Order: sequence, then structure tokens, then C-alpha cells
Amino acid sequence: MRDHSPITIENFNGLFDRGGADSVPLDHWSDCNNVQVIEGGFETRPGINTLVVSEDASIPDVLQVYTYRKLESESLLVLDINGNIFDTGSPTPLTPILTIPTMIDFGFTIIDGRAYISPTADKNHGMINEFVYVYKGDGITARKAAGQPPKDADGIMTASAGSTGNVEAGVHIFGVVYETDTGFDTQIGPDTLATITASGTTTVDLSSIPVSPNSYVTKRRIVATRAIDPTLYTGNTRGYQFFFVPDGEIDDNLSTSKTVNFFDIELLEDASNLLDLFSEIPAGVGLGQYRNRMLVWALQPDNEHAVVLVSNANEPEAFDQVTGLIQLQGNNNSITICQQLRDVLYIFNSIQTFGTQDNGDVPATWSIVALDQGYGASLHGIATCLDVSGTNADFLIICNYSGIFLFTGTFSFPEFSFKVANLWAQTNFNDFTNIEIYNDTVLKRIYIIMPNQQIILVGDYQHGLDAQNVRWMKWTFIDQITSITLWRIDQLVIAAKKIES
Repeated sequence: MRDHSPITIENFNGLFDRGGADSVPLDHWSDCNNVQVIEGGFETRPGINTLVVSEDASIPDVLQVYTYRKLESESLLVLDINGNIFDTGSPTPLTPILTIPTMIDFGFTIIDGRAYISPTADKNHGMINEFVYVYKGDGITARKAAGQPPKDADGIMTASAGSTGNVEAGVHIFGVVYETDTGFDTQIGPDTLATITASGTTTVDLSSIPVSPNSYVTKRRIVATRAIDPTLYTGNTRGYQFFFVPDGEIDDNLSTSKTVNFFDIELLEDASNLLDLFSEIPAGVGLGQYRNRMLVWALQPDNEHAVVLVSNANEPEAFDQVTGLIQLQGNNNSITICQQLRDVLYIFNSIQTFGTQDNGDVPATWSIVALDQGYGASLHGIATCLDVSGTNADFLIICNYSGIFLFTGTFSFPEFSFKVANLWAQTNFNDFTNIEIYNDTVLKRIYIIMPNQQIILVGDYQHGLDAQNVRWMKWTFIDQITSITLWRIDQLVIAAKKIES
């Protein structure tokens, strides 16, 4: 063409879907499907490892998939439409490790190679009359986390004077704690605690020590009070401080007798906090971790209080029913997700963000600060890298109704999804709980399931993790995408099911 000056495009910068067609910069495309960027250009995206298509696999249609990194291997946990969870790395991968027929999703976190699972039925509440489960990765069926304490049916322990010893004069109350194969110490039991008025010159012989009917109990531990003045003893056997007895462990679940001998000054390790522990941890919509504590979050059944249950430090199954909770008073929006950033625990619902921090006291005393009353996060809306939510120590990548944001304690503007604002605005908010986001830090890509579930939005950030330099692309599918995960660092696994024609 005469007098035409050619336009050289040195870099291809992906999809631009904001404003009208005349708003598209020359180095972007108004539509950009099924390609990936390479240095100096683009190419057709690679084939995808589709995990499950119902006609072609032994596992029915899949609703959720997570990467499960064990201590020495890696596998996938897969939830099908019948409420079965499978471990693809177990010795019997087509045998469910947990079945709850009404389960449509589950919260998931990994601690010490164990998988903790919280079933959900509506993605807003914890399942009524359901609990958090623990799975050890060995193919053996998951069981309820925590554990039942000794009961009178397991044995009503008695205490009597033994041979010459040092148990100090006064009333002593004795109890038993079961220790499970995951290291959890149960509440103190049995229902009837043993008592003895010691003379001060003998040991104490304990008989009929409870034996747990549960195979996950591997040992038992004796607890006792310090000497109580008989004239002041109230008879309330659970109204005094308990301590673990030195050399009071029974390293089996068989023996029914034990002799203990101690001075009161040797009773140092407090066990009273066990009295208020959950024996079964109520299910929530999500699981997470904060400062070596496990978190479970949910909207309570009364639909008036959003609550985060917080375990004791370094005891992921030990949740105190009284002091181990963070409650958003008067907030009837379901908590969607919680995430630690630096040393702060951020609590999100779909439209709000709160912050709290460990103050060295019990979680019920932690101050809660409302940080943003207009922006929150979706259920699976914080970028996950392998099994760890969050991208690094400095920021989070968050999906909410308004777009995709970098979060550093506040939401950064312009939003990370600035270039694809039109596409994001077309999302169906009623389907927003189906968004999932993963961050591939090796290939430097963000993968997001869009709510219509036949699109994965891909953001390549090799040129910079910011709104200007990210390069967006759409990967489209004929199947319904139900879940994604990263497998072996940088392999995208897609769970999908055929859409009926």
C-alpha cells in the first residue's frame, strides 16, 4: 500500500479485554485462545493432563483434586460425585479412603505428612454432624481427627497405697489420657476418676486402668493432682489442676496396672488444658495453618457467627472448646478462607477482610481488626503453590468479585487483572465458589478456573508480576473443569467431566 508505514510488534503481550475494541493496544490481542507465550512470540498451548473424564477412567466424575505431598512421595486426593475420596498413591488407589455421600468439596491441609480433611456440603457451612478427618497416607481409611477419652466402660481405675514411696500426704486425684498414633492427647478420663488420701510415705498402685477400644490409641499417660488438704477437698474431681505424672507413661494399650511414685514438686507439666478439648473436631468449609496451629473455619449453624477454630501450638488436633476460637461477632457472612502473611492471620469472607495476630495468649483473646469492608476473597481464591497457600512471604494473589489482586496487607491497585476486566465482569457470582487459583512459580504462570468452568485463565508473569507486565491468555475446553492442581512442581492437572449434549 502506497505510503504505508509498517508497524513492528516486538513483543506479544497477550489478551486485552478491557473497554471497547479500539482500546486494545497494538501489542495485545482482543481475543487470545489456547496459546502460550514464548520468547519473542507465542505458540499453541501444550496438551493437558486431564485427570478424569467419566467415560475413560475408573473414578467417576471428579469434583475436587488436591496434590498431597507426603513425607517421601506425592499423590493426588480425588473427590468424586459420590462423595468418595481416593488417594492415587495408596496401595489400593481405587478404594476410597473416606466416603461421605453428600460431600461436594473438602478443606485440606498437610501437617507432618498427614492429610487433614474437612468435608463440606454447600461450600458455605461446615457439614452438620460431620468432623475433621486425618489420613496418614498409607491407604488405611481416614478416621476422625482427635480422639475419644477414656470412659468408664473402658475400665474404672482405682488407686491404693503401695510400698514405701514419696507421694505426699493429702487427697490426690488420678486420671488417664489416651495418646493416639498421630500424637494427640485426649481429654482426661475415665468418667469416674480415682482418688486416694495418701499418707505421705507410700507409692500409689493404680488398677483397672482403662484400655481403649480404638486401635489408633498407642499409649496411655497417667495424670494426677498435687496433694489437696482433706479438710478443703470439695469432692469435685474435675475442679483441680492436673499434671502429667513423671514416668507415668504406659507404652501399650493392654496393661491395666501401674505403680507411680513422685513428689509434688516433680509435677510440672500441666494437663488441665485437656479437660476442654474437642474429642471430635467440627467440620468447616476450610482448613489452614497459622504459626504451627491448625485452623478450621465456618459459619456456625445459627448463621449469625463466623468462627475460626484454632488448635494449640504444635498440636494440630488439640482444639480447646472454650479458648481456642476466633469469633467475628455479629458477622453473618461465611468465612471463605484464612491465610497467614508474614506474622498476621488474615480472615476473609467474600466481601470483607480482617486481621488478627497471636499475642502469646489463647486465641479467644486475639484482637480482630476490620481491614477492608469492600474486598474479600473467594472460597479457593488465594493462589496455591503446590500444597502451600500464598505465593511467598511478601504478598498473596487473591480472587474476589472485583478481580484478581496482589495483597500485601492491603489490596494493590490497579488490580492484577486490569487487562481482562471485561472478562472478569462476565463471571456468574452465583458460581463464584468454583474459582480455583494456582501459582506455578517454576514456569511463572497463574492458572485460574473461571466460574463458567470451561475456561482456565492463564497469566504469564515472566516479564513481571504486576498489572502492566502480566500476559493473559484463555485456555478453553469442551469439558466442564471442576478442579485443578499442580503436580510435581509445574505440571498442571485438570479434573473435568463431560458436558451432556
